[in-house]
Amino acid sequence: MKIAIIGQQDFGKAVLEAFLGRGDEVAGVFCAPEKPGARPDALRAAAEAKGVKVHQFASLRSDEAKAALRALAADLGIMAYVLQFAPQDFVGIPKHGTIQYHPSLLPKYRGPSSINWPIIRGETRTGLTIFRPTDGLDEGPVILQKSTHISPDDTLASVYFERLFPMGVEAMLEAADLVSAGRHHEYPQDESQATYEGWCRKAEARIHWANHVDFIFDLVRGCNPAPAAWTTAEGKELQIFDSRKIPVRTFGAVQGKIGEIVAVTEQSFQVTAQGGRIEVLRAKLGESKKVAAADLVASGAIRAGQILGT
Repeated sequence: MKIAIIGQQDFGKAVLEAFLGRGDEVAGVFCAPEKPGARPDALRAAAEAKGVKVHQFASLRSDEAKAALRALAADLGIMAYVLQFAPQDFVGIPKHGTIQYHPSLLPKYRGPSSINWPIIRGETRTGLTIFRPTDGLDEGPVILQKSTHISPDDTLASVYFERLFPMGVEAMLEAADLVSAGRHHEYPQDESQATYEGWCRKAEARIHWANHVDFIFDLVRGCNPAPAAWTTAEGKELQIFDSRKIPVRTFGAVQGKIGEIVAVTEQSFQVTAQGGRIEVLRAKLGESKKVAAADLVASGAIRAGQILGT
């Protein structure tokens, strides 16, 4: 099979290596130009190291981008983590068109932060979809899907790197084989079940301690490691990573005020929210490094009685 890969970063690199590793011909790679000062794109670097021609166009809408893809005479286009818009007169150039990876069970969680939001919303399952790209964002016909569980202690990192990343690479190979052999089936997404969520960034990751402890715990998990759920401690930003939730079952078990650090131990500190407490195990205060909560306690920066988020 002769393919063209459109993508970037580590997922794009893994897809490139998977196709080359089984003997497919990668005729060329398209990835977005790096921004000034950014680290080298992993896909670009890997492709160049393997002697694969790399194209970096500011826009895939350009005539130059379309001409470059047409010149490759690829059987199939593979979109592996693409942030650039790819128009229909670009993705339709390969013999069998183009297929795209999206890390959610479409039509749910369309959009750029589709791994964060299911965890933040307390979902127990997520997955990935291989579909045909259209001019709508994540709206094209589905070719195949794979699902996976979200455990109560999963984070963005564990769901993606342990499951959706490797599963996605395998699914791209499987879908490419089905499409190239003409053995695939495409079906439209059910618009009555569709959702779209935008970026999960700093504004969305702010902790409001008056929320229920379940919501806060899921927010921390869904933002770990990025964009990182955060609050403030005496005017400094406090990012929270690893944590546990401690439900409160009686009025007598309630400690302190909302947002108050009510317990400090050698391993952690606990913050009161509605319905329970968040036990913080790993955090980052201000410009310092991410450290164990015990280190922040030992430094005196975190103390019982502090009110967070004020």
